[in-house]
Amino acid sequence: MADLMLRPTSILFICRMNAVRSPMAEGITNLLFPRQIYTRSCGVFAGERDPFVDAVMDELGADLSDHHPKTFDDLAEDGFDLIVTLAPEAHHMALELTRTDHVEVEYWPTIDPTVATGSRSQIMDAYRAVRDTLKRKIEQRLQ
Repeated sequence: MADLMLRPTSILFICRMNAVRSPMAEGITNLLFPRQIYTRSCGVFAGERDPFVDAVMDELGADLSDHHPKTFDDLAEDGFDLIVTLAPEAHHMALELTRTDHVEVEYWPTIDPTVATGSRSQIMDAYRAVRDTLKRKIEQRLQ
């Protein structure tokens, strides 16, 4: 039980397409814990970059311009202390891939803001809500 309270030194965030939720989580973790926690992200599928993500992350001072969506198979590393899944299909994949490994897998159900409709302002608000929710969860989990 004491191990659960230790801050992980490496985290992998996984969502559906590595375009919105997991890169946000990776960027927020890197912003809050620079050079303290090795952080990567991937998706079950590789998606396309999302300009709304860049815009809302830039508001926090997090530059994601170097991010390119990738899948788990594209990762050059493994052996993470913690895997955080942000979508149901990501959670199922993580559990399947780690069933013989000693790695903690946590599921943080996170709304997909790409389904938001309305004005640009309304869509930006949906992305900000996801960003802010992830930031709170990361702070609570890693402080």
